Amino acid sequence: MPTLPTELRNRLERTCIAARNLAERAAKDALQALAVAHFEPYGHMGVEQRNLRNKLRAHARQLSDTQDAKGQLAINHLGQKCAYEHWHRMLFARFLAENNLLIEPDMGVAVSLEECKELAKDAKTNLWTLAGRYAQRMLPEIFRADDPVLQVPLAREDQLKLEELLDALAPDTFTASDSLGWCYQF
Repeated sequence: MPTLPTELRNRLERTCIAARNLAERAAKDALQALAVAHFEPYGHMGVEQRNLRNKLRAHARQLSDTQDAKGQLAINHLGQKCAYEHWHRMLFARFLAENNLLIEPDMGVAVSLEECKELAKDAKTNLWTLAGRYAQRMLPEIFRADDPVLQVPLAREDQLKLEELLDALAPDTFTASDSLGWCYQF
């Protein structure tokens, strides 16, 4: 198996930088929509959203985000972690799929991206959300099921932009002998 050519490596780096910037903005917007930085939940929020908000605020404090005297919480670290986890799960799902290692949990067989796309239609979700769930179930130590940042719904338009970035990467980017290392490097 050959190593990742310089052109594909540079494209992967540029894509990861663009995705990280986009994901950070998207994550902060999503956290704002959940009133994580605000001193109290928004009145229209349901019980599930309030519970998620509380978990996220506690997690932000664990990550050293500070709260002012009025209860406003800085969410810089939380936003970065949320962005990283969402992008990382998508990128890793693509890596697994391109190497025929993405396992559908109920059947216990590897699925291709095309098969995953069909399964996503049946599950009434999109390809990368479903593939990310599969990767998360396969790698519970990397993508913890109880991690509240992975429960944060990014805006659909932001999710689509991340998916476009991921889709634009050539399949060979993920099948070279050193691909996994480069994915983590960037």
